[in-house]
Parts: sequence; C-alpha cells; structure tokens
Amino acid sequence: MEPKNFTEFWPFYVREHRSALNRRLHFVGTSCGLILVVVALLTDQFWWIALAPICGYGFAWFGHFRVEKNRPATLRFPFYSFVGDQKMFVLMLFGCMDAEIQKIKANAELGPKSR
Repeated sequence: MEPKNFTEFWPFYVREHRSALNRRLHFVGTSCGLILVVVALLTDQFWWIALAPICGYGFAWFGHFRVEKNRPATLRFPFYSFVGDQKMFVLMLFGCMDAEIQKIKANAELGPKSR
C-alpha cells in the first residue's frame, strides 16, 4: 500500500493500532514527549527536546513490537505516521478514538479485531 495522501493512510494507521493497550502506550509516549518539549521551553534547557522523540517512539515502538506484534508504520511512512499519532492522540484526549475505530470498521477497512 502506498498512500497518496493522509486520508488514504489513516485507515491503515488505525488498522495498525487495533490493540487498546498499544494506543494507550502511544498516548503515554506522546504525552511524555510533549511534556519534555514544554519543560525545555520553560527552563531554556533545550537538550530536553532531544529526549522527546526517544520517549515518544520508545513507548510507541514497544506497543508495536511487543503488544501489537507488527512493524511500526513510522519505518515506511514517517511523516504520515507522525501526523497519525497526533490525530490519534487528540481523538483519545477527547474520547473519540473508539468512535473513529467503529467508523472505519463500518467501512470494512479495519477487520474484526478492534480492541
């Protein structure tokens, strides 16, 4: 699959994050990464920013390799994956990710396993 745009990529991204635990690990990693960026900005110690992707991707990749048992999409689609992670983070933050999964599942793009 070679997506032409993010709209085409999104259902694939959701499919790669079927496990609720994997999605939660992504949420924790993204949260920690954002906190590290804020700490860097508030303290003028910008080296904290270097830890943000390590923290964010560490949690996410653990979720893929150990929980989901798949290969992180970041390795093939780094930009779309980053955008997808941010979208999933916002949807989870506002409690809308389960509805998004159901919507994609209803379009027969996700398959039977959703949690």
